[in-house]
Amino acid sequence: MANAIQANNPDLWRGTFPRKRPDGHKYDSGLVQIFGAPKLTGATRLAAESCARVGAGLVCVLAPKGTGDIYRASLPAHILVYDSDFWKERVSARLYGPGGLAVKPDYKSKIPTVLDADALYELPGTLGENFILTPHEGEFAHAFPDIQGTKIEKAQVAAKLTGAVMVLKGPETVITHPDGRTVVNTNATPALATAGSGDVLAGMIAGLVAQGMPPFEAACAAVWIHGEAAKRFGPGLVASDLPDLIPAVLRDLS
Repeated sequence: MANAIQANNPDLWRGTFPRKRPDGHKYDSGLVQIFGAPKLTGATRLAAESCARVGAGLVCVLAPKGTGDIYRASLPAHILVYDSDFWKERVSARLYGPGGLAVKPDYKSKIPTVLDADALYELPGTLGENFILTPHEGEFAHAFPDIQGTKIEKAQVAAKLTGAVMVLKGPETVITHPDGRTVVNTNATPALATAGSGDVLAGMIAGLVAQGMPPFEAACAAVWIHGEAAKRFGPGLVASDLPDLIPAVLRDLS
């Protein structure tokens, strides 16, 4: 049923979860283009590393003017950094917003696109279900000041209004599709209330859609894995711990 509300669990999305082919190559697993932050570069770095850890074949950070050397010096060797919009024809997912915006998102793109943080503001209206919006409650109130109700109701209205998949984050994260499908995630921990954890989640979603996972299922999977990784670490978690925890969760899922 389109309007049924379900609890998030791997049975909902395991059938669409990407698997590496024995004869595959990196481009089979997608190229993610992350638009780097002009100042808060750490947020971009967290998103890029988690995107790679969740299985994206290539992750490329597009560095704003004057930041290229910062990104090249601070990112691991497997993350590519470019100063111009390179390899556009190969891009299979885009991510805007972690840490701030240097360029305006392409709201007409047909490529799966994740909009986080500052990229959630000044939306043009209808986007399409290839877009995934990832606000926390404060960002949601800023982006959608006229939408009221329960958390589930707000997420559902915003998804229908924008035509995009909505991930309304919090202790219980609500994931909604424009058609009314709604999933509530309780597989989480208070340890995720730490700076940068949302940037990690945005990168994970981008990494999964880049591999061909449908946006709604990718959002559900990333939210669950994100929470599971944090639960396994426990107290003392900081966002930079999360990317290294992803592989163990993926092994158990497979």
